[in-house]
Amino acid sequence: MPSRPLRQLSLFLLLVGLATASTVGTFRLTQQLGIADLQATGVHRLELYSASLEREIGKYAFLPGTLGLEPDVVALLRQPNDARRARSVSSYLEQLNERAGTLSIYLIDANGRVRAASNWQRGGSFIDEDLSFRPYFRDAMDNGNGRFFGIGTTRGEPGYYLSSRLADADGTLGVAVTKVSLEQLEKSWTTVEAPAIVSDENGVVILGSAADWKFTTLRPLDEATRSAFDQTLQYNRRALKPLGLREIRELEHGTRLVSISGDSQEMISVYPVTGRFLAQSRQLPGTQWTLTVFSHLEQVDKIAQSRAALACIATVLIFMIGVMLDERRRHLRDRLAAQRALQRAHDELERKVEERTTDLSASNQALQEEIAERIRAERTLRAAQDELVQAGKLAVIGQLSAGVAHELNQPLAALRTLSGNSVRFLERGDLTTTRTNLERIAQLADKMGDITGQLRNFARKSSGQLQAVPLCKAIDNALALLEPRLRGAGVELRRHCPLPEPLALCDANRLEQVLVNLLGNALDALAGHPAPCIELTCSSHAGQAILSVRDNGPGLAETARQHLFEPFFTTKGAGEGLGLGLAISAGIVRDFGGTLSGDNPPDGGARFTLEIPLAVEKPTHG
Repeated sequence: MPSRPLRQLSLFLLLVGLATASTVGTFRLTQQLGIADLQATGVHRLELYSASLEREIGKYAFLPGTLGLEPDVVALLRQPNDARRARSVSSYLEQLNERAGTLSIYLIDANGRVRAASNWQRGGSFIDEDLSFRPYFRDAMDNGNGRFFGIGTTRGEPGYYLSSRLADADGTLGVAVTKVSLEQLEKSWTTVEAPAIVSDENGVVILGSAADWKFTTLRPLDEATRSAFDQTLQYNRRALKPLGLREIRELEHGTRLVSISGDSQEMISVYPVTGRFLAQSRQLPGTQWTLTVFSHLEQVDKIAQSRAALACIATVLIFMIGVMLDERRRHLRDRLAAQRALQRAHDELERKVEERTTDLSASNQALQEEIAERIRAERTLRAAQDELVQAGKLAVIGQLSAGVAHELNQPLAALRTLSGNSVRFLERGDLTTTRTNLERIAQLADKMGDITGQLRNFARKSSGQLQAVPLCKAIDNALALLEPRLRGAGVELRRHCPLPEPLALCDANRLEQVLVNLLGNALDALAGHPAPCIELTCSSHAGQAILSVRDNGPGLAETARQHLFEPFFTTKGAGEGLGLGLAISAGIVRDFGGTLSGDNPPDGGARFTLEIPLAVEKPTHG
């Protein structure tokens, strides 16, 4: 056998390996699930933002073309030098601009010169400006309609230009242009949960929920492109600095993991504007624009880290319980060997007593010494039985540890989320929501305390004193410990307790251990059953408190019934049990002065029945 230090080193290395594997695996799995949730949310946000942008532009798309229905407009474009008609049309455009809520409306003749404008009475009027170089004019002349985002050369206002060609039977007369502001849409985007941008065909951010992102570029611009911008004055010679976006890797469905550096000064917003993001893009119909939504990964990473830490703690806890149970098993094996040796000594003592009955005076001293040895042996046996009982409790706790870890996982994740939200709401000054979150955190902490309190009460050593114990309360305590397993197995639970409930003369802690063991065996028997059911019944008869645990499983085989309460007999697979649960339970019930039996009811399943003497005094309340 390996030496103790070498064994301890091997266990330590195994623990480190298991903890690392569970931590890394849980982190990656949780992160992948979080990213999948963000992808679904991002698709929904893309649809909402795209619809809002299309709706905003669609309100004005028809306006330039309708100007061709006005006789004065057509007449002015036929005779561009008619100053009186130009003033009349400009006045009409001014009123139309105020009612429509646009930035400006103006008419350009076929040569590219503005002949009437809604801002004709203000400084910086467009009238007589030559706009033949503007792309929206050329597109309208060539294709009938034009769409263009740019910054005005006169007033420096950014806006979306909608242009339509006006013509009559003789040919093209000119172009009508409507300039629309998307500032209100941008303001609405600043209040949403995730930042969004709209970039044009040049990779320039023309709309953004973060002010610092506007008129930045998603990719570097070469000198030829910048020179072309200077000629068209599309961005009115803006600096067009890079946004600082770097692609980390590409995911499925056109989703990318990107990072945005924090070199530039950040705006104050309800969401982060630097760090790692999940970027999802969509081409806007009818334009060369791309809508991109950025979902921050900070919350996903925090949840993954929290669950990975919890998985690490659970792995260490389960491993330590396993090591403890293994040590208990070794100790139990040594105890049983000592018990067999003591039994042989007892048999030898009996033989010697029979041989020496004829000479009591001569062997009296030796007999007294052997009797004293027997008393010591019986005390040792009693201590071994107590150790067996406590080992049985630890084995049950080991089986419950996975369920307890799962029960604690949800409150821990909720605590993390609520605490993070409380900080955000506190920064906003929303004290009511913060107070509600803190009250919810206190409730979750109480719930976690109840779960660990049940395990602590079950694991404590029994005093061994018999007292009046309500059977229904003992059943409820045992069911509370096994509640995660019962819920996970989908077991139908039937509990029948009469009023007043019977009071058994026993030890409450040990009785709960017997019930947990019987319920655990019932759950094992019901594994894979399509409609599992467990029925618990309390009654009293002839001075005995009677409690039965019944399941609708396959029942007890004849071989199992013959050896049901023998130590180390088990029907479970290798490594799934030592075969001591029923033997220990039967011993506990015998110490109460009662009996534990098992049989198969006529209508199927297995049934275990406890009969314990009734108590006459009132139950103790702790």
